[in-house]
Amino acid sequence: MYKIIIQGIKFDEKSSYEKGPRLAPPIIREVLNCGSANMYTENLITIENEAIEDKGDFEISDYFDIEKITKKHLKTGAKILSLGGDHSITFPIIKAHHEKYPKLDILHIDAHCDLYNDYEGDSYSHACPFARIMENGFAVKLVQVGIRTLNPHQAEQADKFKVEIHQMKDLDLNKIPKFKNPLYISLDMDGFDPAYAPGVSHHEPGGLTSRQVINLIQSIDTKVIGADIVEYNPPKDFQKMTAFLAAKMMKEILGKML
Repeated sequence: MYKIIIQGIKFDEKSSYEKGPRLAPPIIREVLNCGSANMYTENLITIENEAIEDKGDFEISDYFDIEKITKKHLKTGAKILSLGGDHSITFPIIKAHHEKYPKLDILHIDAHCDLYNDYEGDSYSHACPFARIMENGFAVKLVQVGIRTLNPHQAEQADKFKVEIHQMKDLDLNKIPKFKNPLYISLDMDGFDPAYAPGVSHHEPGGLTSRQVINLIQSIDTKVIGADIVEYNPPKDFQKMTAFLAAKMMKEILGKML
């Protein structure tokens, strides 16, 4: 069984619209441990497991410290689950993984492709992480699910980097490919329809149901070596609905990593 480290990355300086995701990690933990639900995944794997170590939250002032923190935790031999934070954190996290996993696949669940070459003059914006990842060759395959905001620039970027996009307008989860390399999961909470996840900065109707994403995670049959859950914005939430959904996804992803 693999050791898993949980790291909270309190950073949202690369958010383009509204700040708030930096507040998310402790709230996700709070609802996970509040006693409302048990600690078992739907496949009867408990996350009350000595293989899982929570390193707590990291206040990030320098964006590039995210890579250093992740590298330090990777050196212990552990897999890493990161709680964000805005989606910009995924690039330095994946960069840290590249030395250990030179051949890596990514499953990216999101309303947005996050493939802009730069956004509002910032090439490290939360709208750009997957452009940086792919141009650096940090992933062999990038599969995006839940997309419903594609524009011509990002379509060009997707073609350039050979990204496999499964848009909501014609989504068939049975067509999601099998992954051959070690897999990293990046879950943006706005991939869910706002009815399920109101606590996000960018409400984009027509999204995934919670059941669809859970089924997608459970269907993975390759080794999951890392993951992040990003873009939960607590001040936008309603009765902690999004926090509870993030905690549910955290359990299911941890179960898959175990």
